[in-house]
Amino acid sequence: MTSSEQPTPDAHPSTNPAGETPAGQSVPLTDLVEARLAEADLGEPVKALLAEALGNAETQGTSPMGRIYLDSVSVEGFRGIGPRAWLNLSPRPGVTLVVGRNGSGKSSIAEAVETAFTGTNMRWLGQDATRTSNWRNLHESSKTEVEVKLAVEGDTGRSTLTRAWTGNDIGDCAGTFRRPGHGTVPLDQVDWKQALTDYRPFLSYVDLGRMISGKPSQMYDSIATILGLGHISAAYNRLGQQEKALGDAVKAAKNEVPELKDALYALQDDERAVQALVAIETKGRPDFEALEGLVAGLPATDDGLLAELRAAVDVQGPDLQQVGAAVDRLREALAGVEDVRLTGAEDALQRAHLLEKALAHNNRHPDEGSCPVCGTEQVLDVAWAAGASAQIDMLRQEAKTAEDARSELRSATRAAQDLVRTPPRIPVALADPWNAWLACRTVSDPGELAQRVHDTALTLADACAAVKDNAARELEKRDERWRQLVTRLASWTEKARAAAEGEPRLGNVRKARAWVKALAAELREKRMEGFTGHSQRIWEKLRQESDIDLQSVSLQGSEKANVRKLVMDVTVDGEEASALSVMSQGEQHSLALSLFLPRAATADSPFGFIVIDDPVQSMDPAKVNGLAQVLHELGEHRQVIVFTHDTRLQRAFTTQELPVTVFEVERGKSSKVHVKPVNDPVRQAIGDARALASTKNLPEAARTHVLPSLCRIALENAFVEAAWVQHHRSGGSEHDLHAAVADADKLMKMAALAFFGDIGRTDDVYRELRTRCGPRSVDLLKQCQNGAHATGTRIADAHHFVDEIKDLAQKVRTAGVTK
Repeated sequence: MTSSEQPTPDAHPSTNPAGETPAGQSVPLTDLVEARLAEADLGEPVKALLAEALGNAETQGTSPMGRIYLDSVSVEGFRGIGPRAWLNLSPRPGVTLVVGRNGSGKSSIAEAVETAFTGTNMRWLGQDATRTSNWRNLHESSKTEVEVKLAVEGDTGRSTLTRAWTGNDIGDCAGTFRRPGHGTVPLDQVDWKQALTDYRPFLSYVDLGRMISGKPSQMYDSIATILGLGHISAAYNRLGQQEKALGDAVKAAKNEVPELKDALYALQDDERAVQALVAIETKGRPDFEALEGLVAGLPATDDGLLAELRAAVDVQGPDLQQVGAAVDRLREALAGVEDVRLTGAEDALQRAHLLEKALAHNNRHPDEGSCPVCGTEQVLDVAWAAGASAQIDMLRQEAKTAEDARSELRSATRAAQDLVRTPPRIPVALADPWNAWLACRTVSDPGELAQRVHDTALTLADACAAVKDNAARELEKRDERWRQLVTRLASWTEKARAAAEGEPRLGNVRKARAWVKALAAELREKRMEGFTGHSQRIWEKLRQESDIDLQSVSLQGSEKANVRKLVMDVTVDGEEASALSVMSQGEQHSLALSLFLPRAATADSPFGFIVIDDPVQSMDPAKVNGLAQVLHELGEHRQVIVFTHDTRLQRAFTTQELPVTVFEVERGKSSKVHVKPVNDPVRQAIGDARALASTKNLPEAARTHVLPSLCRIALENAFVEAAWVQHHRSGGSEHDLHAAVADADKLMKMAALAFFGDIGRTDDVYRELRTRCGPRSVDLLKQCQNGAHATGTRIADAHHFVDEIKDLAQKVRTAGVTK
């Protein structure tokens, strides 16, 4: 937002034009809050809480895009418009009047823009169904569509908002939004809904009445939302939720202590109850570790009776199913080995082993000539070795069954031994049977192992079952009363620990919430002062000869209060009075405008345009002149589009020499509506120059000085328009643009700003102008410049000169749009 849009709080009213936004908003809210937080005398934990709350409470519903302006509107089959009609606008700040007689279709265009954005029209609310049902044009019912071209700050191309109807109900429509580089999406995915509520840029004659005739709470809310403190309010509420949750936890834990202690005192003969009392009454904060140990059933020491009983209850003996399966497998493996022991397979295995040993001996002693067993000479030679190797392979094939049986026996033996494990703790009553069970791991004979595992497992399992049962009964007897209390103690311990751990945070949350509350009150007061000042400045322009003075506009109550209202203090000839009771209809509408315009023009709004329909009714001529001044000043920073059939407003702009663009709406047969341009600042200057050129007996000084000066004004306005379009597309700051325009005190600087965005590049203007607009354009520009000099400029054909300037101005404007 621009600084010129946002005056400082202490600025004098005369220095703050009515078109500016409320005071106190020169710094974006988020930046202001961050700066305040950084300099606040708060501890780091409190600042961290504030940063978290403020970060998580970002305002939702505002558009993520740059500021939006209207480029054109086309309407077909909607209300009073049959075949498609177009209204082409200049998407930049300035005032545009759309005029026409009643029934010409101008209000249909205004309503079409609002309906395109919102899907409905506020003017129809509360109206009879027969009125709202006539939304489709009678002459063009085949297609109903509204298309709005938008210039979005920072975008190089135009976006398109389209709303089309498929049914007979006003709600049977769908909106889409197409943005360059972003594709087309349903309109409800464009985050405008909240912004359209908070910074509503549409105002009809009916809305003017509603602005000041609504319920007090509605009038309060319509103003409170634009103060821009939703971010802070959300953070305050978020911290309030944390404070309540933490406070409730502390209170709940504290309130349970007396009854819990009484119950524990009743169990003083139980050591656990005594330990719980000691833990609860520990100085400073309860001993939560001890309490949680008691709740979990852990003994105070590892060798206590309770620990022994719990170990006995928790003991796990051998799994008899696994033991049975392991023993069966081991016995089957033994039988398998026995079956092959006296078979050919076993004999083959033994012979293979014997030959392998002989072959290994021969390999170690290749020079030995006799058999080491029988002493026979020359039998262990190479031929014997080859034959022995072949025979070993054959015997191994025959011996595989025996080898597999032995391998299975070894595996079954290991599996049986692996079942025997040492537990973390062996109850005393189970020491003997458990030691017998553990001894099975040392048995190497498979047959003995199978029997020992079977017998000791059965004995140990029976002993474990008996010990577990005895221990469980003993524990149950000892825990009968304790068990009734332990669940309650567990619940309290959990609550109390959470509350104790949250108490430091609770204190920090309270400090953070107090800081946010104080900041919100301060900013609310300052921003309301700015809003009041803005409304008063507008009222001063509109009241003209009225003897009613608007003293203040204030909010009573708060956003959450049941009773809240907007208070407007006025005086009549110095006497206090109720605003609505003493004002005429025209004065009430003027007051409504004084409230609406600051709201629509707030710097936080994403909408760079304001559409006003029929604001002049019930206003006397003096107030119409004031309205023209208000709209002009607002148009310095907003695109203001006013639809009116009252010719007084256009005349008020003309007589006060205020720049304005005028379109006229004409209605033909079968609802054929045509919008034609009547005037704009460039056309106005060209028209004045043409009128001067047509003057009979035109003095030479007028030809050499006044005529080129009027043409210079036309070019300046064309350059300003081109500069604005270029700057808007680049996403540059409006403040920078206004400052640059203010510094462009010469025509060449304005041209440099339009072409390059830099008033310092005047040396490049002629080259760029020649490239864009042709060689003759440089001579025309120089002639306009020379008109301001003492010698002036010689113009042979005044009408031809004006025609050339008109063409040049159009080329400059077109170049700014298309480049």
